[in-house]
Order: sequence, then structure tokens, then C-alpha cells
Amino acid sequence: MAIKHNNQIPNNHFHKDWQRRVRVHFDQPGRKHRRREARLAKAAAVAPRPTDKLRPVVRCPTIKYNRRVRAGRGFTLAELKEAGIPKKLAPTIGISVDHRRVNYSKESLVANVARLKDYKARLILFPRKSGQFKKLDSSAEEVKAAQAAFAEGKTAGYATSANALLPIKNISAAEAITEVKRDALPKGEEAAYRRLRDARSEARYQGAREKRAKVKADEEAAAKK
Repeated sequence: MAIKHNNQIPNNHFHKDWQRRVRVHFDQPGRKHRRREARLAKAAAVAPRPTDKLRPVVRCPTIKYNRRVRAGRGFTLAELKEAGIPKKLAPTIGISVDHRRVNYSKESLVANVARLKDYKARLILFPRKSGQFKKLDSSAEEVKAAQAAFAEGKTAGYATSANALLPIKNISAAEAITEVKRDALPKGEEAAYRRLRDARSEARYQGAREKRAKVKADEEAAAKK
């Protein structure tokens, strides 16, 4: 039976030498340092390539959060096609692809295509084999300049993170909401509220007015007979 009246917690197992079994995380500073060293090592290993892949801009799920945007899993095949990037080439040049995602709005398609084109314009694509330039590769001058800059450690004009170069930002409430002045309204829309109320009234009393007109027409027809 449950214990009553004295608010005791049943099945209390705290007496089983719990201090010997408690876990602590005193290694957090060391792990922080290790993660930083791993990031720097990865950046040096893949240089001059970015350390991450480009992600699309997507809306957060559910009504509660869909006013916000965030980085998605990958670009859709439709977005890649609009941007003129082959779907098999995209993962090899630092673009993440999600073949399951679908564009349900024109706005998201246009925004992500513009993001891809901006990334493509900034991209310096090295040839797979030294000296053998193909159609989509960058020019020999751009490649030599990038190689020289990274060899000397002067990477000021080059980005090592694709998403940091093209950040995803949420607009503030002040930027999202703007006041519309009466002078800025289109012609004929100055009395929009009055027109809405008149339209509502027309819809509300339409049946009664039609009935009244029909009764009146019937009475006039009967009087003529």
C-alpha cells in the first residue's frame, strides 16, 4: 500500500552507496581542447577545401516554430537542377544533397537556388588531375593564386567554412513588421476596412433581400391579374 500523510518517497534506493556510482565530468576542459585541436587538424588536412558542406535554408517544423529558418539536411534535386549543378557532382564539391526533401513553395526553391548560385560563383574548383582542366573547373590563374595563398598561409580572402561564408539569418520582429501608411496604399484601397464591412453585410443579408424581392415581384404580378 502507498504511504499516506507524511509525504515519504516509496522505494527510496539512495542508501545504496550512490556516491561510488555517481558520474562526474571533470574532463570537460580537456575535451574542449581536444575538439579544437581536431578541428584545426581537419582544416589543415582538407585545405583549401571548406571543413563543412553547404546546407539549404529550410523552415522549422510545426506551427509554433515555422516563422524561423534554419539549416536543412540537403538541397533537393529540383534546386540543384535549377542552379545547373549535376546531382552526382554536388556532393563532391561541398554541397549536401537530400533526395527525399520536396519543395512545397516557390519561395524556398528560389531562395535555395540563389544560395547555390552564390556559392557556385565563389567556388574555386581545382582539377582532379594536375594540369588537366575540365569544363566546370576554375581557370588556371585562380587555381595558382589559391595554391600560392595557402602555401604562404595568407588565407585572408578565402573561406574555410561554407556556411559561415553564407550564413542563415532570421530577421528581427522590427524588420518583419512594417507600418503601411495611407499614402502608400494602391488607388481604391484607402477605405479597405469600410469595403470589407460592406462586403460582409452584403453576404450576410443576401438571402433575405432576394426573398423580399421575390415576394414583392409575386405581389406585383398578382395585382396585375
